[in-house]
Amino acid sequence: MTAPSAADASPSELGLPKRRGVELSLLGGAVLVVVLGYVDVGLARNGTVPPDAASYGAGLGLLALLTHLVVRFRAPYADPLLLPIAVLLNGLGLVLIYRLDLSTPGHPAAPTQLVWSTLGVCLFLAVVLLLRDHRVLQRYAYLSMAAGLSLMLVPILFPAVNGAKIWIRVAGLSFQPGEFTKILLALFFAAHLAANRNALAHTGRRIWRLQLPTGRVLGPIVMIWLLSVGVLVLERDLGTSLLFFGLFVVMLYVATGRTGWIAVGLLLASIGAAAVGLFEPHVHGRVSDWLNPYATIEAGLGPSQLAQSLFAFGAGGTLGSGLGLGHSILIGFAAKSDFILATAGEELGLSGLTAIFLLYALLVARGYRAGICLADPFGRLLAIGLASILALQVFVIAGGVMGLIPLTGMAMPFLAQGGSSVVTNWIIVALLIRISDSARRPLPAVEPGVIARPEPSVEEAAK
Repeated sequence: MTAPSAADASPSELGLPKRRGVELSLLGGAVLVVVLGYVDVGLARNGTVPPDAASYGAGLGLLALLTHLVVRFRAPYADPLLLPIAVLLNGLGLVLIYRLDLSTPGHPAAPTQLVWSTLGVCLFLAVVLLLRDHRVLQRYAYLSMAAGLSLMLVPILFPAVNGAKIWIRVAGLSFQPGEFTKILLALFFAAHLAANRNALAHTGRRIWRLQLPTGRVLGPIVMIWLLSVGVLVLERDLGTSLLFFGLFVVMLYVATGRTGWIAVGLLLASIGAAAVGLFEPHVHGRVSDWLNPYATIEAGLGPSQLAQSLFAFGAGGTLGSGLGLGHSILIGFAAKSDFILATAGEELGLSGLTAIFLLYALLVARGYRAGICLADPFGRLLAIGLASILALQVFVIAGGVMGLIPLTGMAMPFLAQGGSSVVTNWIIVALLIRISDSARRPLPAVEPGVIARPEPSVEEAAK
């Protein structure tokens, strides 16, 4: 009798490769690219290598190595691309902010962004270390909903900044609590939709091709969504309200599998955007600027921010002017935040900008893949929701800066200046790594004639 071959073994017996060595190699390449970019900026602006280039590279390398070791021992089957992409995008953001600091010596932002990035990495480590099973989060759905709404309400008590009430400023430090609401509402949506997915898909009235669930099932999530969007409209935060609406529609479509929700979502989004654009002066101004970005030039008032951004993209061409050699600082106060993509477009060109977009696309795709490979509905919805947050942010911000849609005033994930944004993005990556570890982890092999033990419950996994 011959021994069974590898081809006869089940996937659970063979197991998936952990690919931690691949992750470490990619992390080394990401750190090298960031350090070379930092050196290139110093040579272009000052003609010398920055004196702290070695220490900067060593610090970034140590942080990357620490995150790799934690993932290697706590989430060994996690997707090997998530962490290197996050490190590379965050590092490129620090390089671009440092480059813009050299043009505004009185307002340095790179040191503060580095501190926030370090804090984000620390929270990333805490999530990977302490969260043993993502299903535990399902028990805190309504608590996360209450916390998210509370965080959104707090900025109303503070004065508006650049036309929007989304900031808390205390002792010279600014904080945007609504950034964390994205994760909390995604968790609530995932838990509620997972618990009621059958009722959502098969109960209620059918109108045309759309199955409308009963109010008892859909009512709570619609109420929370309307309340969150209403608060954001009061705060004049059009970007985040659009993000929440898109997140709601995407997760509802994934939970029900009915494409009609996408059509309804696009219709309602168009109606809402038109209404807000007509009656809200701050938003109306951005819509007018989008329709005619060169109106201020024609009026003799000089180019607007959007016009300067379009000039920067045009000046970049295919290969760009080179790091440190552009003029995107002419955009003004938002060059390091909303319009940092214009600096990348001018100095890295279409090729560099395409590479950045591909990194975002790969990050989102791996998040979707982790969700699709999961067996539990909550984890699937949570992974797709978190990845959709990143995808929607990139679309809304890049579309606004490039003149495809009106500006919304959000931060490009990992790339732009914004402490609360970069911290939130690191938490999202940590959750995706934990989910992808569960998705790729092989089931224990079962002896012939032995009944397989079922997967542990949420309570057992939390022990």
